[in-house]
Amino acid sequence: MLVVTDVAQWRAYAEGVRAQGRVVGLVPTMGALHAGHAANFRVAKDRGDVVLASVFVNPRQFSDDEDLARYPRTPEHDHELARESGVDCLVEPALNDMWPDFPRATPTTVTIRPLGERFEGADRPGHFDGVASVVAKLFAITGPCRAYFGEKDYQQLCVVRQLVRDLAFDVEIVPCPIVRDEQGLALSSRNERLSPEGRERALGLSRALREVAIDVASSLTQRTRLRAVMEDHGIEVAYAEVVDPATLEPVGANDHGVKRALVAGFVEGVRLLDNGPVEVGG
Repeated sequence: MLVVTDVAQWRAYAEGVRAQGRVVGLVPTMGALHAGHAANFRVAKDRGDVVLASVFVNPRQFSDDEDLARYPRTPEHDHELARESGVDCLVEPALNDMWPDFPRATPTTVTIRPLGERFEGADRPGHFDGVASVVAKLFAITGPCRAYFGEKDYQQLCVVRQLVRDLAFDVEIVPCPIVRDEQGLALSSRNERLSPEGRERALGLSRALREVAIDVASSLTQRTRLRAVMEDHGIEVAYAEVVDPATLEPVGANDHGVKRALVAGFVEGVRLLDNGPVEVGG
């Protein structure tokens, strides 16, 4: 596995892959790699791509300096997992290469409205400006590629799709299924901050999604069930909503069909997300 820190070398590597008639499979990450990331690497590998994984903790998507400071960094483990998962090139760009003016404000920002202002964007102002800006830069440096994003961060996936559509990047977005532990908890780097008791409480997210997926009901009933199950598990609910799977607009009382349930909440001060498809009855 080649490890690259220089942007010019990163760009040259991707160009060399395409010159050989192969496809670059870009898997963006912020490190603290786990089995969910490994699954995304394998999806890219199974499609025959040359897997280029990036590790960059992007400060522009954190609105809270303390949250940024607490974000786990495990470089040795990341290298080992990436190598074992078939990553061909691991890119670890320097902060001053990605954002030369940091910690001053970066003059250029990509904003996606209103998609990036809902849910996570509403609770974490500027978050998706940071996400969209860094992803645009990853695409600009890498060039034409397939890019793999996990469905666990479903709103992020929607934002990136909109970014590609609006700015005409030569990038195919490939969604990767949510990876869960044996109890059903969606894998996340933030899970490492939970105590055993906290992990048990956090299962209320996936249990709420499973419960609403069992029976076709109105969106209002499903929202009520989502919130009730989460609260029964001691989760401080940030939101529990049923939305259109593309626009993330809340589903109306008379809508029906397959939609997306989005849930988020706090356990032991840790913000956790989950989502899943649900069938809504009109």
